[in-house]
Amino acid sequence: MRRLGWRAVALLGSIWLTFLAPSASAQTPPRLARSEAAQQILVLVRLPTTHYRPNAAYSGGYGDPLSRGALRRAAERIARDHGLAVVDDWPMPLLSLDCFIMAAPPGQSPEAVAESLSRDSGVAWSQPMHLYRAQGPAAAHNDPLYPAQPAARLWRLAELHRFATGRNVAVAVIDSQVERAHPDLAGQVAIAENFVGGRAPAAEQHGTGVAGVIAARADNGVGISGVAPEARLLALRACWQVSESSGPTTLCSTLSLAKALHFAIDHRAQVVNLSLSGPPDPLLAKLLDVALARGATVVGAYDPKLPHGGFPASHQGVIAVSDESLAGYPDGVYIAPGRDVPTTQPGGRWFLVSGSSYAAAHVSGLAALVRERRGFKPKALTLVSDRPTGGAVEPCATLLLSSKACDCGCPRSAARPAPLRR
Repeated sequence: MRRLGWRAVALLGSIWLTFLAPSASAQTPPRLARSEAAQQILVLVRLPTTHYRPNAAYSGGYGDPLSRGALRRAAERIARDHGLAVVDDWPMPLLSLDCFIMAAPPGQSPEAVAESLSRDSGVAWSQPMHLYRAQGPAAAHNDPLYPAQPAARLWRLAELHRFATGRNVAVAVIDSQVERAHPDLAGQVAIAENFVGGRAPAAEQHGTGVAGVIAARADNGVGISGVAPEARLLALRACWQVSESSGPTTLCSTLSLAKALHFAIDHRAQVVNLSLSGPPDPLLAKLLDVALARGATVVGAYDPKLPHGGFPASHQGVIAVSDESLAGYPDGVYIAPGRDVPTTQPGGRWFLVSGSSYAAAHVSGLAALVRERRGFKPKALTLVSDRPTGGAVEPCATLLLSSKACDCGCPRSAARPAPLRR
């Protein structure tokens, strides 16, 4: 119903534009310079009173060549008298007016010229051309569940996508099996590999959900929009789903994770998402060091039940991320949307999910946006947050850290770069 409603609104909007908007020739040209528009004046001239002529139609109406010609000559005379140039005109028969757009020479005040023109006997009134800036809500994607995404409001995701979409950034999702044929993930996976021996690679919930948060297709009319909808996913299955009394659980091993990490490094993944946690591991630690040394951004999910948030989040150089439920906000831990997040699920469906796994996926998507904007340079990601060390991520400030102005509404005065925990 929602999709149908939006399409109906879009159709009505297009109808309104077709029948009520001025003709293209009468509108301000889209590339009109601001200085040119500032010097333009609208001169409103009354249409001649309609009267009947034998064997002819009523005159003075829209399109009457005799009346139109007379009005044009009158407008040119007014322009000459005041040192102006006629730029265009727009008949408005519903108001019995013809609007002539005239340009004042540089240095003349449009307000003063308009006031002078209004005293001309042939002019109904005159006014300067005004410029308006749209003040409506931020641009939105047409994905039906987009308004329900926390990142749509908290991260102003559609505005971030004006600057970057993660285009061609390689993001390794080291997780359970991703459903590549999902409507929101079709075409998003560049490489898929299975590193779990002896287990059939059927689509699984956790990996599919994480992949959707990072890179679900935008503006395809279904589902959600990923944080980096044009990133290239490396779907590396290193975990598997098992059924327990409390529900599905996702498990991984040192070996499967090591194989996937090695593959990601070898294939130059620029962002590595590890939405998992467990005990410290020497082999995985060495591989993480190699990935970081080669300039990859590695994001890990923070587990408050484990010492130091668990591994790999506790590893030096890895970005530790939790959802909003974390109490106390430990130093070096970043907070991102991770509660009641709609995302992709096996079977071509979408469910609400919660947890630091999905908060980490948000930050991995943001890292892909930063990589694209900075020209894929292998440089450590500098997150901007609301606290000196960690805290809630400010995505716009992070993306535009090198910009002098913050064009998507980020609170730069409150946000500051937060050093990564070492």
